[in-house]
Amino acid sequence: MTAESWDERYRSAELVWGAEPNQFIRQQCQGFTVGEALDLACGEGRNTLWLARLGWRVLGLDCSPVAIERARSLTANEPDDVARRTTWRVADLTTDPPRPRLADLVVISYLHLPSAQWTSLSRSAARAVKPGGHLVVVGHDVSNLTSGVGGPQEAGLLYSPAHLALLVTGEGLRVELADTVERRTAQGTALDTLVRAQRPLDRG
Repeated sequence: MTAESWDERYRSAELVWGAEPNQFIRQQCQGFTVGEALDLACGEGRNTLWLARLGWRVLGLDCSPVAIERARSLTANEPDDVARRTTWRVADLTTDPPRPRLADLVVISYLHLPSAQWTSLSRSAARAVKPGGHLVVVGHDVSNLTSGVGGPQEAGLLYSPAHLALLVTGEGLRVELADTVERRTAQGTALDTLVRAQRPLDRG
């Protein structure tokens, strides 16, 4: 989907993804020591704002100006300390990826791109993790096509735990979790890829 298509989707509902953080992002990140975080393809900011409430300094990036404007509006309703820890920016991550060693935590939640773009971005996301920091990625699993509900219906847009683990390992991360997980929805059970990886501390 283009940025314009996402703009139309965000205009079509008050909160497309709801206000609560993704359950797997919450589950995996709530115990981490706070620091600098990146939320790639942040949408309306549900994960970004949740992290900021925990004390993280978070940069939320998305290609949709409508989503970022809504995220800024939601931030205005937060306490001052949360608002100060939150920054929003419109960015096309396929042409403007994050810089290496930028954050203690990088999260990606349901960002689906054609295979070549996703491979490049996932590697950039892994490189953006500082020593000791984490990458947490969740998205629709390729097995969801035949055994789950919802999500993209093109295999080339879907995730595989083994493939994603291979990509981030190639960028120096140590994979701590790479699995297909179940997510309950009103339509039935969806299947997601969930990967958590850490960059080892530099030894010097």
